[in-house]
Amino acid sequence: MYPALNFDAEKSMREVFDTQKRLIKGLDIMMNLDQVNSDETPKELVYQEDKMKLYHYKPVVKNPCPVPTLIVYALVNRQYMMDIQQDRSVIKNLLEKGLDVYIIDWGYPGPEDMYLTMEDYIDGYIDNAVNHILEKTGSKQLNLLGVCQGGTFSTIYSALHAEKIKNLITMVTPIDFDVDDGLLFIWGKDLNVDNMVDTYGVVPGDFMNSGFLLLKPFQLMMDKYVGLLDNMDNSDVMENFLRMEKWIFDSPGQTGETLRQFVNDLYKENKLIKGELEIGDRKVDLKNIDMPVLNIYAKYDHLVPPKSSIALNKYISSEDTSTLDFPVGHIGMYVSSKSQKEIAPKMAKWILDRSNEKENKEDKKQKSTPKKK
Repeated sequence: MYPALNFDAEKSMREVFDTQKRLIKGLDIMMNLDQVNSDETPKELVYQEDKMKLYHYKPVVKNPCPVPTLIVYALVNRQYMMDIQQDRSVIKNLLEKGLDVYIIDWGYPGPEDMYLTMEDYIDGYIDNAVNHILEKTGSKQLNLLGVCQGGTFSTIYSALHAEKIKNLITMVTPIDFDVDDGLLFIWGKDLNVDNMVDTYGVVPGDFMNSGFLLLKPFQLMMDKYVGLLDNMDNSDVMENFLRMEKWIFDSPGQTGETLRQFVNDLYKENKLIKGELEIGDRKVDLKNIDMPVLNIYAKYDHLVPPKSSIALNKYISSEDTSTLDFPVGHIGMYVSSKSQKEIAPKMAKWILDRSNEKENKEDKKQKSTPKKK
């Protein structure tokens, strides 16, 4: 004898009809949405070299920070995640707090870029962008804010050109690659990157993106779409969803020789913290980093394990080091409500507090030194 099934046909039919109504309304919203845009904070192109473009954001306060801030994003995604939309924009937040902000747009590499190396990016493009900003502003140093792989590049740059960096800020940045907390770091140790690079030259962005999606397949490929069904009739939710989807799948290709060195020297051999990494003919010594350092990481980061980021402070010689952790994921570091309410404001305050430190000390020293008669 089988147990009786408690089945409410009328209730089930209502749920089916409600779902259909949401789907129909959601499709109507999608068909009538205006262009879903990001990267809308006003800025101007001030320098360009090959595919790399350097932008300067229009200051929004009367007297912005006298020390400019350059943001270096990762190569693998587009930098407008920092300005994804006006009510969730790290860039807009930093400008409103008084920073003078520049950002590098790496563009989309083509076959002609396949032989670009880490030296070309770090000692070439980044250094040229830094020099342009310093010349344009008359400042002797700038603040360098590196994000993810861009944070690794910024750390290496700061070790090689410490005299140009006032403060170094790293966000969700991999430093110690000898960790087993994330699938990306586990896979990286056995990845046959040489075959990939020899085959493609410039590794396609779609190919790279498929690997990142596999890191959290249920959440990144299924769960978000299932959850969307409950909110398809909400135009704000739909706009946010489409904006994020556009960014996720806007993945530039990776220049082969840079990817080869990044995987082989860092993921596989962990040369950065061993002091064995070579950029051109120079070894990168993290002890050369003696400027103030702010290290920000996400507790629930599935791409860059916190342990990898936290390690930075152990290998540098800076006396002024600060670490901030937030209960968000990798992307939540930029777009969550916590990012707007806590992360960006705390980062801006830290930078502003230290941007005039040297000048203030020199002023105090001059005032305390008696004038010769």
